[in-house]
Amino acid sequence: VQLQASGGGSVQTGGSLRLSCVAPGRTFDTYAIAWFRQAPGKEREGVSCISSTDHNTYYAEFAEGRFTISRNSAKNTVYLQMNGLTPEDTAIYYCAAKEWLGSGCPSPESTHMYKYWGRGTLVTVSS
Repeated sequence: VQLQASGGGSVQTGGSLRLSCVAPGRTFDTYAIAWFRQAPGKEREGVSCISSTDHNTYYAEFAEGRFTISRNSAKNTVYLQMNGLTPEDTAIYYCAAKEWLGSGCPSPESTHMYKYWGRGTLVTVSS
């Protein structure tokens, strides 16, 4: 599964961005989709995840209340709406997928759990 993440850019503190994740030619219906991010000099960390069957969502503590993940099955796209961005959110954001029909997201903070990855999209937040 080839994933493509897009929607990154440069914004000022307090700004918003909406990231998109698609898999051209494939359906996401049986995949849990997660967003991870990696800031310079830091390890990749989980941001959010949405399950395939019940659309259950997970948010890392820093994302709770600011970020919203959603999926549009008709467009085969998963979105990450990010509001109230701060310089600490500056990172490359990756979407990742795991074929999963269980409830909820499987280990949404574990990069090892997700088999398929996109190249990432850069988010830069200036003060």
